[in-house]
Amino acid sequence: MSKVVLITGGSRGIGAASALLAARQGYAVAVNYASNSAAADEVVRQIREAGGQALAVQADVAKEREVLAMFETVDAQLGRLNALVNNAGVVDQTTRVDGITLERLQRMFEINVFGSFLCAREAVKRMSTRYGGSGGAIVNVSSAAARLGSPGQYVDYAAAKGAIDTFTLGLAKEVAAEGIRVNAVRPGIIETDIHASGGLPHRARDVAPQVPMQRAGTAGEVAESIVWLLGDQASYTTGALLDVTGGR
Repeated sequence: MSKVVLITGGSRGIGAASALLAARQGYAVAVNYASNSAAADEVVRQIREAGGQALAVQADVAKEREVLAMFETVDAQLGRLNALVNNAGVVDQTTRVDGITLERLQRMFEINVFGSFLCAREAVKRMSTRYGGSGGAIVNVSSAAARLGSPGQYVDYAAAKGAIDTFTLGLAKEVAAEGIRVNAVRPGIIETDIHASGGLPHRARDVAPQVPMQRAGTAGEVAESIVWLLGDQASYTTGALLDVTGGR
């Protein structure tokens, strides 16, 4: 029987790359999306075409009722969850802190932080030996911004990812004796369309000279780290914050 992984924000970028790689390694994959059903369906199509098992499931992770419905769908159609990748996240237009609105902060933390907590809560209820589960793994997608601060651009995003780092450390210790490992990856400058959503479509190219390796990373390179942390090869790794930044 295949292990079951749920990847939030799995329809594009790092999430999609992780879904495709996890499927190649034998996972049945639930590809979560918020609104772009076509993109999620394309990821599912590619997995199924290669002989894998996948399901597209809609949910805005900031909305508890949608998160609950998503997990119930995964339970019913794929089986008991073994792994979770908390990848869904947003940035916003670049601004200084003195230009940030309450509405922006609420959106930033509801999706990036609250959503990760809600999904992890439901995953723990399914994986933990305390609830009759057989264990599992959670990987949170943080960001190098958590330690760099993103001044003049996305301090709110960096702060939200800082919260994810602390969440990772605390949850890892909380459930370590219940068979669940919890880790985070902190990508640096990666070639994905998240930069365009923040108003800087060429950011990866522009910042690349500041990276010691002199290039941006790829979604596939981050996915390799995520899927490794999910697997048995990382069986003694929990509470780790893995930088995937080209040395930045």
